[in-house]
Amino acid sequence: MKIKLLKFTKNPEETCALAARLCYSAINIDEISRKLTKEKIKDLLERVISSGHTSVLEHSSFTFAIEGVSRALLSQLTRHRIASFSVQSQRYVQFKTGIETVCPPSVSKNKKLLEKYSSFIKTAETLYAEFLAQNIPAEDARYILPNAASTKIILTMNARELRHFFSLRCCNRAQWEIREMAIAMLKLTKKEAPILFANAGPDCARGKCHEHNPCGKPWK
Repeated sequence: MKIKLLKFTKNPEETCALAARLCYSAINIDEISRKLTKEKIKDLLERVISSGHTSVLEHSSFTFAIEGVSRALLSQLTRHRIASFSVQSQRYVQFKTGIETVCPPSVSKNKKLLEKYSSFIKTAETLYAEFLAQNIPAEDARYILPNAASTKIILTMNARELRHFFSLRCCNRAQWEIREMAIAMLKLTKKEAPILFANAGPDCARGKCHEHNPCGKPWK
C-alpha cells in the first residue's frame, strides 16, 4: 500500500478560519484576513470543531494518490459519498503482465491456506490471460478477477468529510485494510493541518466510543 498527499488547499487552516470569522463579522473579507493571527486561527478552529459547527471545514480539501489497495477496499471507500474518486479501470486497462493482488494478514499467516490462496490467484490470472488472448474484451475478462485484485485511486475529500471518514475508518473495529489506509491518510493531513486534525480519529479519540460493541482498546 502506498499513500501520498498530492495536493491540498493552500493555507487550509487559515481558509477555514476565515470562513468561520466571516459568518459573524460585519467587516469585509480582506480586513478579516488581515486580522487573522496564528493564535486567532487556532482559537477559531478549536471552537468551531468542539461546537460541531464544522461546515466551514468544507472550504479546505485534500487529494491523495493511493496505490496497492484491493477492490474490496474500493467497495468500502465509495460508500463515503462526499468525495471525488478516479479509479484505474478494469474495463479499459488490460493487465497483460499479471494481476497484482492484496493478501489479508490472516491468510498470509496460515501456510496451507496461503498456498491455496496463491493457487486460486494464479488460476484467475491464467484464465484472464486466456480470455484476452481469445479476444475477449477486457471489460468481460475482468469478471473473473477477484476482490483481491489491487487498484490505484485518486481521492479528494474536504476536511469535514475527512474527519468523518477518520472517525469511522481509523476505529479498531474497521476492516484492517481500509483502517491502515485511513491511519496513513490521517498522519499526512495532520502534518499539513495539525489544528484541523488535532483530535481526528475514532470517537474514542474525543472521549467516548459510540460503537455497539466497543473494542476496549485505546486509540494510538
